[in-house]
Amino acid sequence: MRKSAKADLRRRAVQPKGFKMARDDKSNTKSGAIGAYIDPFRIDDPENFRLLARKTAERADLDKDKGQKIIEANAKRLSDLQDRLYAEKRWSVLVIFQGLDAAGKDSAVEHVMSGVNPQGCEVHSFKVPTPEELNHDYLWRCTLQLPPRGSIGIFNRSYYEEVLVPRVHPEVRAKQRLPAKLLTRNIWRERFEDICAYERHLARNGTLILKFFLHVSKEEQRQRFLERLEIPSKRWKFSMDDIAERAHWSKYQAAYQDLIRHTSTPHAPWYVVPADHKWFGRVVIGSTLVHALEQIDPRFPRVDPGSLSEFDQVRKALEAEARKSAGRNSR
Repeated sequence: MRKSAKADLRRRAVQPKGFKMARDDKSNTKSGAIGAYIDPFRIDDPENFRLLARKTAERADLDKDKGQKIIEANAKRLSDLQDRLYAEKRWSVLVIFQGLDAAGKDSAVEHVMSGVNPQGCEVHSFKVPTPEELNHDYLWRCTLQLPPRGSIGIFNRSYYEEVLVPRVHPEVRAKQRLPAKLLTRNIWRERFEDICAYERHLARNGTLILKFFLHVSKEEQRQRFLERLEIPSKRWKFSMDDIAERAHWSKYQAAYQDLIRHTSTPHAPWYVVPADHKWFGRVVIGSTLVHALEQIDPRFPRVDPGSLSEFDQVRKALEAEARKSAGRNSR
């Protein structure tokens, strides 16, 4: 069997029943207008994905002013879609941000989600695992924070850290307290399989999963680190650990390429977002979120006829109350 045919069979095998991917829908003209800022960055052919082939300073046909208009329009549309998502309470949305230090994950969350109602959205940042978290499997702490139906959950870093940091730093893997016989050369492939199965389970149970890797160049990261040193309001972000990790740049690039190759699937695709221009990254992320929510098309719940009759009676009572009050005030 040809390689492409095998890949097609794999995609169909993992497709959650009833889930309609954005690329299959050509009818939505509103989404089609922003497709140029979505499709080129979605990884549909992971087996041939090469991170080095992806530009970090891409900005399509936009300048910053045009990009800002799209960002604002997406924020307004996202607010409307979130209202419907929250009211319907059928789907949940899990948004995962991954990237190297200073890639712009925090600012992406801040700007893209600026119009979202905090009542239906939670952000979780996953740092170094605590002793309690190390007593469980690596998916445990993220599972506790999964968004409920009707909500958007944002993971600033995620369980994907467990196929990145321990891979670059073997000493970290030793702290995870796994039985020695499980620490084999196959551990990364096994974790990729587990993550794909985990995300397939979530998708089949009504979680829309969107994963963004913010792809920043080494030079742009250097400039952002210098900003953190030179601008007083940004100094709190600086850490010597970030500089230490920079020394492992090539290893992290290889690890990210491998995880994207193995975990970009139809039900949980990766989007490799050019991140040297922060504003363009926000265009891609916001456009992708809006389009994906339009595909699941959340609706406000319909009111049954019996309730409509009750509403009519309540309306008449409230209107009568207003007339009485106006009559008293006119005396």
